Amino acid sequence: MHPLVLICSVFLWVSTGWKHAINTTIINFNNEKMQITWAARELFPNENVSFFYTFDEGKHKVWKSCTTYLLDQDYNSGCLFKTEGPTLAISIRNSKGSEELFSKKLKSDFYIKPNRPENVTFFWKEDTVTVSCNKPERAARCLRLELQYKSKFDKEWQSRTSKCCSVAEQGFDPKKCYSFRVRLGRLVPYCNVVNYTSDWEAETFWMNGMLLDSCDDDTTSQSNTVIVLSCLLAVLLMMLILLILLCKWKRVQMSILPAIPDPKYLFADLFNDHNGNLQEWLDKNNQVVLQTKLEYEEPESITEAESQQEDGKNSDKQEPLEKTFTFSGAAENNDVKAAEIACLKPTSNTMTSFAGFHILSNDDTYVML
Repeated sequence: MHPLVLICSVFLWVSTGWKHAINTTIINFNNEKMQITWAARELFPNENVSFFYTFDEGKHKVWKSCTTYLLDQDYNSGCLFKTEGPTLAISIRNSKGSEELFSKKLKSDFYIKPNRPENVTFFWKEDTVTVSCNKPERAARCLRLELQYKSKFDKEWQSRTSKCCSVAEQGFDPKKCYSFRVRLGRLVPYCNVVNYTSDWEAETFWMNGMLLDSCDDDTTSQSNTVIVLSCLLAVLLMMLILLILLCKWKRVQMSILPAIPDPKYLFADLFNDHNGNLQEWLDKNNQVVLQTKLEYEEPESITEAESQQEDGKNSDKQEPLEKTFTFSGAAENNDVKAAEIACLKPTSNTMTSFAGFHILSNDDTYVML
């Protein structure tokens, strides 16, 4: 600042005195309470001032002293009192109240700060939302309802203002979650000299006409759904890959390592009835084979015996030395078995056949499967 301008400003301040040098902040809370504050530490660093006010007009005013002070480091920096009329006069005096340091007359209605909107409702119709609130009893024409909204993809609020007490906006995406907040404001300069607005009503969250606790819930639910679907797809894909690998491995295994039949099923009676005792199983099977053989060979033996007897009678005269013997079925079988063992197999080894297999064993061999 130029030195000459600074000197002129100081001279003007000194010449006009305290009455034009104090900057105050005036708020009329919904025409119910008045709050007036000043910079106490800067304006009155060494003195604790007192405050007086009146709503009376004319020469005979009745001044009231402040009963509720606002403090700044134990110094009076403001006063809170009830609104009693449209015209207000204030006076800031020294601590004793004998000397007036500042005075001002004003219209209290020009400093109104409205309350929050009450009973806010949201009406959805397709992509259009209409927000409304209760209409105040006084000075509704001076109020404007402001709506702000943003989706979870927006960084800044979108604003829409309309007459009290309804505002409509369209173009909302039903797939997005939106945050909404509303407040009331006073018209400037027709109704207020200061642009005062109410505090924001509690923020609400909406999606396609449905009220949510927060847009994070929508994001969380969508992310959870994506995670679940991804896990299911991954599991199905892994199962499909394992199935393909298993089928290919079966084919490779069959081509490289052909299947070997399990003797457990071919010789079920060996394992179930004889607990794998091969010798016991062979003895039993041999008995069954011999018995079956005897049943088929016995009629033939009888026929052969009769034929031999007839031939013997005819040849008794020619061959006296030859004799015909008739054996019983059991004796003949035993002799046949002994003959087979004596003629076809060595005495020290035994050849055993079962189910198409041939096993050679000696007298000291014990076989068990």
